[in-house]
Amino acid sequence: MNFTYPKTVNEAISGSLKMFGESHVTATIWKLSVVVLAASLAFVFYMLFTQGHRAFNTTSNGVDWGIPISTYVFFALTSSGLTIIASLSTVFGFKQFYPVVKRCIWLATITLVAAFTVLALELGHPFRMFWAMPLGMQIYSPMFWMGVFYVIDLGLLLVKFYLMWKEDWDSPFSHFIGIAGFIAVVLASGMLGLLFGSLANRPMWFGSASSVFYIISGVLSGAAAIVFSVYLAYGFDTKNMPEPLRLLTQGDQLPKVFATLIGIVLLALLTRIYVGLWSNIYGMAEGFAVLLKTPWFHLEVWVCLALPFLMMLSPSMQVKPKWQVTASFLVLIGLFIERLQFIVAGQNVPMFKDNWMNAVTPYTPSLTEWALVAVGISTALALYALGERLFNLSDAPKVSLEAAGQFARG
Repeated sequence: MNFTYPKTVNEAISGSLKMFGESHVTATIWKLSVVVLAASLAFVFYMLFTQGHRAFNTTSNGVDWGIPISTYVFFALTSSGLTIIASLSTVFGFKQFYPVVKRCIWLATITLVAAFTVLALELGHPFRMFWAMPLGMQIYSPMFWMGVFYVIDLGLLLVKFYLMWKEDWDSPFSHFIGIAGFIAVVLASGMLGLLFGSLANRPMWFGSASSVFYIISGVLSGAAAIVFSVYLAYGFDTKNMPEPLRLLTQGDQLPKVFATLIGIVLLALLTRIYVGLWSNIYGMAEGFAVLLKTPWFHLEVWVCLALPFLMMLSPSMQVKPKWQVTASFLVLIGLFIERLQFIVAGQNVPMFKDNWMNAVTPYTPSLTEWALVAVGISTALALYALGERLFNLSDAPKVSLEAAGQFARG
């Protein structure tokens, strides 16, 4: 089968509009996300200008980082995971994943933009951070290097996407950009985990395992995002997909990889909790005990991770689109909850806690904070729809057709 790809923006628009003419999924996402983005941005700006950080239910005496920071972490790590998945083809030569590479790079770019948008608004005065990063040159701070590597990552993603749009997949320069992007994103997500893991006064965060867990769970988040977005782009109907994508989704190899990632993250999460409950470090066991009592924790573990894990292991469910979509959607919800639980639970037990203090610090996001979550989600969805309408995100080298077929057959 021969594939032709649009070489200009006009051809891309006309081709993608024809592609989505039947389901109107992209047009609907674009309209709704733009409306939500405009409304949530207006509300957030109003609250920041009139109340400042008082609009957030965070205090310097308790929970300093709330749901806006967890939303930033969720999108940043999803971006990292998408870049790592794209690197399977662009860096390591697994050609069977070429049908999703271009979409991975676009999604990695827009989720990182969404992360930066939420973080900038959470800071309130985002331009002040330039004094610390990079002008202050706080080279001993993980936060400094996290910012540096994520900015480099964003620049390399834009270059890589431009090269793919120009159908440059395998040139030496394109391969170099892919390698550089992979290194940058591993360092960026590792530094994001180290930012929490280096805080000894927050025992639920402390330790090198935070960086490893963030990288692994970021890959799972990226895998769930690409599975869900592929089906979303084609109205959840495999018949509308190009043959390489259809072959990739209909095989049992991809669901098994997905199940493996879920299993690893689930095991890491449960072992971290088990060790924490048996810890004699002040504040750690109490924090995990409080975490276990919340219904959100059980929704995250049993419904959003364990259930998709079983779905993707079942031979009768793993190759069916509706179960792949359901599993990916549940995983995304579960990891969003996990980011919030990890960040907030680590602050519920006050610093310097000792036997004389039994209470934990409560936290409920304010309306302004929820509006920031809406800003992040609507930004990602609006840019996603824009990419689907302007670019052929299913574009791939012709060699990917045979590779995808071999992968589907196992």
